[in-house]
Amino acid sequence: MDISFVIEKFVLVAIIFGISLVIAMYSTYAERKVAAFLQDRLGPDRAGPFGILQPLADGLKMFMKEEIIPTHANKWLFMVGPGLAMLTACIGTAVIPWGSPITTAAGRIIPLQVTDINVGVLYIFGVVSLSVYGVMIGGWASNNKYSLLSAIRAASQNISYEVAMGLSIIALLLVTNTMSLKEIVEMQHGWHWNVLYQPLGFLLFIICAFAETNRAPFDLPECETELIGGYHTEYSSMKLGFYLFAEYINMFVSSAVMATLYFGGYNYPGMDWVLTMAGPVIAPLIGTAVLFAKIFAFIFFFMWVRWTIPRFRYDQLMHLGWKVLIPIAIANVIVTGIVIAIVEKF
Repeated sequence: MDISFVIEKFVLVAIIFGISLVIAMYSTYAERKVAAFLQDRLGPDRAGPFGILQPLADGLKMFMKEEIIPTHANKWLFMVGPGLAMLTACIGTAVIPWGSPITTAAGRIIPLQVTDINVGVLYIFGVVSLSVYGVMIGGWASNNKYSLLSAIRAASQNISYEVAMGLSIIALLLVTNTMSLKEIVEMQHGWHWNVLYQPLGFLLFIICAFAETNRAPFDLPECETELIGGYHTEYSSMKLGFYLFAEYINMFVSSAVMATLYFGGYNYPGMDWVLTMAGPVIAPLIGTAVLFAKIFAFIFFFMWVRWTIPRFRYDQLMHLGWKVLIPIAIANVIVTGIVIAIVEKF
């Protein structure tokens, strides 16, 4: 095995992991600032200039807090839950193409993707399906009725909205005819973004993404007014920090997936001209910066919605998932298939 290949992948994994943690950490700061802006407040402003060091203070607080395990909790599962939530949140980044390959002066091509598997979309859905286990295990192991009810809510919510999300992706796969995320991005070169061909599919996907990441208005598993804090009611110290970090990493990964599947990923108009002018090293990095700009736009949208729209009742959540989104997603698949068949025939 080429040792340089292993080193490249190890460095790329380390960089992506570090970026994910930093973005998750500063998403907490951004969330408070966005909330403050929408509510005509200042937000954090004491820890450093403009409160920029607030996430570091929060992290230090998490590390310094007392570690508490309830007497009647299942000790081992109680510790496994936060770790599993964090693990499943991080491994979703492995198949996302973060930029076009970099060509070095020696002629070596370095792909900005950990791995390109031909079933990348299925991998993403597998990771999304596993993510609920961290919540379920933590809620059940706490031996707290509020945590257990939260875990049940999270499981039923994920099952309900994964169906509509999967159907929205099926319509996209009919258009792209591939499940490789890299190939899907390459098909969107320039302005050929999939959102132009599947606007309804994108709308369904982003609604389901809110439910899958437990973000408002679908944050019923963490509903403070009913469940105190939800599945992490009994958690403290870094175990609580892992759950909070996992939520923000899931938001980051969901934004990256939406940017990749529907908004061209690292593609942007005029990128061929930029390649000729900037060269094969700088141009891919510009594409990566464009991808992160799209991701940050989606993260801002997640936060904007949280502080704008009130929380659904649970029966409304289930009604929307099963009686509205799934029929619309099925109709979208049928219409997309008919249109593709007509276009191919004529």
